[in-house]
Amino acid sequence: MSASLPRPQPIRTDTSNDFGHDTMLRRLPGIFRDTAARNPDYAPAIRDALEHLACDLESDQPIPMLDWPAPDYDDWRAAWEPHAGDTWQNTIWFFAETYAYRRVIQAVRWWETGRDPFAPMKADEYQSDAPWRLLEKTLAAPGGREDRLLALFAGALWGNRIDLSMVESMAHGSESVAADDWLVDDRAAVIEHLLRAPGGDVHFINDNTGSELIHDLALAGALLDGLAERVILHVKLHPTYISDAVPADVLWLMNELAGGARGADAGRLGRQLQAAFEAGRLRLAPDLFWNSSRYLWELPPRLRESFDGARLVIVKGDANYRRMVGDALWSPTTPFNEVVRYFPAPVVALRALKSDAVCGLAEGLAERLAAANPRWRSIGRYGVVQARLDV
Repeated sequence: MSASLPRPQPIRTDTSNDFGHDTMLRRLPGIFRDTAARNPDYAPAIRDALEHLACDLESDQPIPMLDWPAPDYDDWRAAWEPHAGDTWQNTIWFFAETYAYRRVIQAVRWWETGRDPFAPMKADEYQSDAPWRLLEKTLAAPGGREDRLLALFAGALWGNRIDLSMVESMAHGSESVAADDWLVDDRAAVIEHLLRAPGGDVHFINDNTGSELIHDLALAGALLDGLAERVILHVKLHPTYISDAVPADVLWLMNELAGGARGADAGRLGRQLQAAFEAGRLRLAPDLFWNSSRYLWELPPRLRESFDGARLVIVKGDANYRRMVGDALWSPTTPFNEVVRYFPAPVVALRALKSDAVCGLAEGLAERLAAANPRWRSIGRYGVVQARLDV
């Protein structure tokens, strides 16, 4: 972080933050019990482990270290040790929420089975007509290249509302968006940046599968059509946060699009992406960092070096935004440029607000929104496209 801009303390899970506290007390236990219910063939030991985790969060138990075997044991031990002795409802929220989902992976023995505990929930969304209908509409958007890019960036943003861990956000939908739902819209500057000097690598730090990933891939297809030499998708290495994308989700979706059953335009997109993948122009870069509780300025050298010289890095979703800004309560008018000054490449965040951390808003906007709804930061209605391009 810039030395001239002190970073606020991260949000905690105690009663100092209503949403973080409610997440640990109510939301996550409910999600973990639903995960067990949606996988009725899980062995009794797995179902018991998920119930035990839910009860521990509700009753505010001390946060235990992971069990072995776990290939990420050492990384998580380093993350857990500063919180040894903390309880689930009295610790740093970003650590606690991320680590709770990691303990789901332990409970279901994912490293041994490879079975995605959230697959039934993911499948439900793909069985709906809504994401495919919206993709067809987005791909058929009229106008020239700039108009189409505006529509594709909008689709990639508002698809983030469809988050299987956030029912309230999903209720706002991703198809009909009111003008005042846009709190910051830097799309024009981002598109101008891409058009000014086509080529190079564009990276996505992806968030959800489903509607969001569908539109991420549509945007990726447009970028590969003369604007980027390569597109790299940074996805989670293992399932987390219910709907977060892993490599299997991307590969399945490309095949589904290419199969032609989702419409002619979707079929062309799928075949384009498959050809780009085979040629090495579309790459998947799963990494445990995206499953971790570390912030974006803590990038390991392998990732920092991958971003050096990038044409653009597109940071998707609420959890990645929290990772980007330290999951802290900045003054809402703190310039986004200054908060992300540490990042080594031009960057744009596309995020529907589903938690309290936010910066880069116009003077007085936060106050007006709070007067209308004190929970405006976490309901999933509002969105931002915020860019820092002067790198």
